Amino acid sequence: MNTPFTGDIPFSNDEFLACQELIKSLSGIYLADTKKQLVFGRLRTRIRQLGLPSFDAYLKIVKNPMQSAERQMMVDLLTTNETYFYREPKHFDFLKNEIIPNREKNRSLRIWSAACSSGEEAYSIAMVLADQIGPTKPASWEIIASDISQRIVDKAKLAVYGNQRLDGIPPAYLKKYCTRSPQLGEDKIVISESIKEGVRFRQLNLNENLPELGKFDVIFLRNMLIYFQPESKIEIVRRVIKTLQPGGWLLIGHSESLKDVDPNLKMMAPSIYRLISS
Repeated sequence: MNTPFTGDIPFSNDEFLACQELIKSLSGIYLADTKKQLVFGRLRTRIRQLGLPSFDAYLKIVKNPMQSAERQMMVDLLTTNETYFYREPKHFDFLKNEIIPNREKNRSLRIWSAACSSGEEAYSIAMVLADQIGPTKPASWEIIASDISQRIVDKAKLAVYGNQRLDGIPPAYLKKYCTRSPQLGEDKIVISESIKEGVRFRQLNLNENLPELGKFDVIFLRNMLIYFQPESKIEIVRRVIKTLQPGGWLLIGHSESLKDVDPNLKMMAPSIYRLISS
């Protein structure tokens, strides 16, 4: 069906296909045909902000090699950032009851929250580590948290959340690691400095070659693989597990699965994998 969306800025199927192809080349994310309305709604506002007459005019700008900032803006607008504290709590139980007690005690435990969104996952991990191991200083643990969206990474660094986001936080952690500030108002909390100082945020595109990150004991790669086609998913997982220590753990979303990615990556429980050897 080639009928464009009507309104102040038409949106043809050809323009949608161009958006589809571009976002996949930039991020690896495949936007299904059912996402046409989503793409229209999110990009139309940006097109109007720029004073452009059409989607085609916007695409010409984004495809310009000199427009890296606008390409990042497009990625930010079209990527989904749905998350909350202690999402899929069995993973945090596994971290607390299996991974932490059996870690090497003489070195720092390094964890990568590889699709951290607005930071809830990374701070959830940090609260568990602080509770079970102690403060991050001296360097007993470290979390690297990354997301493809610079906008959402900047938001995560603020560590400010509304009351509606707090339901998953255990009451003891909420009392110990979260505070209220008169400047923020009673409807918001901020994560305490003792937790924030153990988390380093950065913008990373998992669809590209990764910078030097060091080796991790645990990688949380949850609820983002569902947005990729099979070949892209395999490439991303293979790229990510190169940073995993032998014997390290990879946790994915409960609705996701891995098959034939790496013979050394063994499923130990649903959504929980271990790298058996390097």
